[in-house]
Amino acid sequence: MGIGGSIFLLALGAILAFAVNANISGLDLNVVGWVLMAAGLVGLIVTIWFWNSRRRAVVVSQGRPGVVGGAPVTEYRETRRDDVPPPPPPGF
Repeated sequence: MGIGGSIFLLALGAILAFAVNANISGLDLNVVGWVLMAAGLVGLIVTIWFWNSRRRAVVVSQGRPGVVGGAPVTEYRETRRDDVPPPPPPGF
């Protein structure tokens, strides 16, 4: 739904729940407003949770066995990918 759609549902629901005093047979606009506000709030929470879960760092660990000078060794390499780029070196 996205943040924009969620805020739109919240605003529309608040207008129907608190500002409209119309009487329609078989339909209570106050209840419709509260339902729209609840849907907008749930959509906003789900969207923020989804965006927050995508921003985690990815760590890849690799090991490769080998032989150096007759002795077995294991190469270990860790690669990190963060959303935030590293700061520039000092004096740059």
